[in-house]
Amino acid sequence: MSGHNKWSTIKHRKGAQDAKRGKIFTKIGKEITVAAKIGGGDPSGNPRLRLAVQKARAASMPADNVQRAIKRGTGELEGGQIDELVYEAYGPGGVAFIIDIATDNQNRSLAEVRNMVEKSGGKLAKAGAVSFLFSRKGMIRYDSDKHTEDEVMEAAIDAGADDVFTEDGQVVVYTSQGDFAEVKEALDEAGLESLVAEVAMIPSTSVDCDAQLALKILKLIDKLEDNDDVQHVWGNHEIADDVMNEIQNS
Repeated sequence: MSGHNKWSTIKHRKGAQDAKRGKIFTKIGKEITVAAKIGGGDPSGNPRLRLAVQKARAASMPADNVQRAIKRGTGELEGGQIDELVYEAYGPGGVAFIIDIATDNQNRSLAEVRNMVEKSGGKLAKAGAVSFLFSRKGMIRYDSDKHTEDEVMEAAIDAGADDVFTEDGQVVVYTSQGDFAEVKEALDEAGLESLVAEVAMIPSTSVDCDAQLALKILKLIDKLEDNDDVQHVWGNHEIADDVMNEIQNS
């Protein structure tokens, strides 16, 4: 399947995030608060909240933090006014970006994101300018050394997944956004342990990056994801393994 980010790029992003545990807790807390605000504070009846709580546990987020985030969403505690926004942008080399925001101050978020994008040589774009290049899908990844493609496919297709394929040592499952929670739970019940499970923006076309452009893109992603209001950054950049190795070894 073409038009997706190489897993090496995603690993770079995940590694940068994992090094900033406090920021991870802040971002997950916002996701929990928004989920509880929209669908109620009971994870058993709120799939989005259930997934957010699972993410919190996987990140070793303290249970007290999780409960406070839920209570902010349900109005039992102050601080539940979190707005979700989506910014679209062109980065260096014409790479298209979708930037998911969760913020209590829209003006601050807009100013900070615009500043980071423009300093990288890019610019914010109007709504719809780049989003047509992406599809929002559920994405679940498994270590192919632990779970074979056939094993994952059998459980995933029965659960209603759209596609299963192997890439860069990972077995990847794509679902529709609406079916994501149900498919993820079915795969969990089948005993499959995922590496990543999230609703992702999957690009239909990609921009191949040489080392110079890739470095600019990765620096911009790191700066954006260091911002507490930025929940996710999705780009249509494609960084080959040899280019990624060159960057990491330089």
